[in-house]
Amino acid sequence: MAATLAQKIIARAAGRETVTPGVVVTAKVDLAMIHDSGGPRRIEPILRDLGVSLWDRDKVVLISDHFVPGDTDEGARILELTRQWAAERKVAFHDGQGICHVVLPERGHLKPGMFVVGGDSHSPTGGAFGAYMFGIGATEMAGVLATGEIWIKVPETILIEWQNRLSDAVTAKDMMLALCGRLGMDGGQYQAVEYTGEAIAALSMQERMTLSNMAAELGAQAGLIAPDATTASYLEQTGANIGPSVDEWQGLRTDPEATLLAHHVFDAAALEPQVAAPHSPANSAPVGEVPETRVDVAYIGACTGAKYEDLKRAAAILRGRRLASGVELQVAPASRRDQDRATAEGIMKVFEDAGAKILANACGICAGYGANRLGENVTCISSTARNFKGRMGAPSSKVWLASPLTVAASAVAGRIADPREFLSDRGNSA
Repeated sequence: MAATLAQKIIARAAGRETVTPGVVVTAKVDLAMIHDSGGPRRIEPILRDLGVSLWDRDKVVLISDHFVPGDTDEGARILELTRQWAAERKVAFHDGQGICHVVLPERGHLKPGMFVVGGDSHSPTGGAFGAYMFGIGATEMAGVLATGEIWIKVPETILIEWQNRLSDAVTAKDMMLALCGRLGMDGGQYQAVEYTGEAIAALSMQERMTLSNMAAELGAQAGLIAPDATTASYLEQTGANIGPSVDEWQGLRTDPEATLLAHHVFDAAALEPQVAAPHSPANSAPVGEVPETRVDVAYIGACTGAKYEDLKRAAAILRGRRLASGVELQVAPASRRDQDRATAEGIMKVFEDAGAKILANACGICAGYGANRLGENVTCISSTARNFKGRMGAPSSKVWLASPLTVAASAVAGRIADPREFLSDRGNSA
């Protein structure tokens, strides 16, 4: 029976040979990821009331990232509670090492074929590794931690095919903003989105992670990419026990005859750098169509915009240049490892020389946490995934979304700018 990648992973987790879209099944969870915001402080009271312990502490990963660096009284208290819980429950704990969606795979916790839940809406990031991963709330997570199981309605699959390859200065973030604009924030219909095509195969793992992450902005439950040699290479570098060989992963893909809910085809070569106007990722358009807009803050941060490759590409624009007068550039590397690598290669010095303010490896103002929230009437261009009104600061602030390259170009220009303008004299390559 022909099946989609989503069906194959869910069938294994449910202990069945096949599953049919629309049917509710109970699945065994391979891994549960929680963080400081929605984790111990919300889940422990439920577990205590139930009088139960963790079903398997070796399958739970806790990451502190939302309240890091604890620069408010509330944040400091929650971080201390999180650390105490990690010690008491004896789970894998990554404290202040970066954003959960980046730290989880870079520390080798994910591999193809896994069925994973995360206590965060951007948990679909795990789909970049051929794992079925989706976000759940604290009550559902408490049930998972107590039983190791969760019910799931088997999803339909929406196949998004990107033909050809991206041109210079165009990134996975641009692909996602374009998709949000064209399909809308309910285009995923809380089903499984799967990305495929020549452009996807050519992407690095960190770029693929951006695509899977922002499946949430499409309203999908999961954002999947079939595993391949690129996946295996990344996982080997993390030291993960990847289990089956790449050849054995060939079955972890959607069969050509499988029934799809929809199949969208786009031309990656024709895509231009995108920006999304306040206050929705769906307000996207090519950067050249945006009226001249002055910016006060340029923010390179978040799991969709501050990984190592994001930093490297943004630095290609900033190298040898200074910020425009009146513009503040904030850089919050997505993980400590990515920042350390960027430091070793001189990338962080480029940001410092340009006049950037370097922030903690954390979610920060992307999720509206910490002391650096946007002030009244501030216009910000940001590499984050969302720009909802008031999310990153004062309700009067205005956030435009873009790739890290476009954010860097705008920081130099003092206005929303096309990154290609700043790469033409550098071999037109980021």
